Amino acid sequence: MQTLSELYAQISGCHACADLARARNHVVPGEGSDHAQIVFIGEAPGYHEDQQGRPFVGQAGQFLELLLSSIKLKRSDVYICNVIKCRPPNNRDPMPTEIQACEKWLNRQLEIISPRMIVTLGRYSLAKFFPGESISKIHGKEKRRDSVIYYPMYHPAAALHQQSLRKIIEADMLNIPDILAREQGAGEDGAKPQQLSLF
Repeated sequence: MQTLSELYAQISGCHACADLARARNHVVPGEGSDHAQIVFIGEAPGYHEDQQGRPFVGQAGQFLELLLSSIKLKRSDVYICNVIKCRPPNNRDPMPTEIQACEKWLNRQLEIISPRMIVTLGRYSLAKFFPGESISKIHGKEKRRDSVIYYPMYHPAAALHQQSLRKIIEADMLNIPDILAREQGAGEDGAKPQQLSLF
C-alpha cells in the first residue's frame, strides 16, 4: 500500500490548479500519525502554513493545539490536513474547481490512514461530507457511515473572529472522547462502553 510519504511526493508535484501552483511557496499535504484514529480536516493553508509547509501553524493552529490538549492529545496523536493543499492567493476562499482537483489527494489520505473519526473544521470540509447542511445546525452532532464517525465542528479560526463561538468549539471538542468510547463499547453483546485510549 502507498505510504503518506509517497503520497506527499505526488502532491508536491501537483500543478492541477495553475494559479495555486504558481503562487505557492510550499504544498501543505498534512501532518500527523499515519495510524491516527482521528483526522481533522480544515479548509486551506494560510500564510504561515504556506511558509512552513505545515497545516494549522498560525493562530488557529495554536487554538487547535489547546483544544487537543483539553482531551489529552497532541498534534502527533492525530492527523491534520485541509480540503485543498495549496494556499489560495490573498487567503481567498477555495474555488469549486480547486476543491474538486484536490479531492483525490484528500480521499487517498483517508484511505491510507483509515481513521475511526473524521472531524470537519469549517464549512468547506463540512460540505464534502454533509452537503447542503448548515454548520450552525449540526455542529457537535456525530453521524456514522460505513464504520466511520463524522463529526462537524466550527473552524478554530471562527473563534478568533467571533469570540462567542469559542466556548461552543471547546464544548464540541470535549465530546470527542465520549463519542469514541461509546463507539468502542457498542457491541452486539451490549457490553458497557470502556474508556478509549486515544493514543
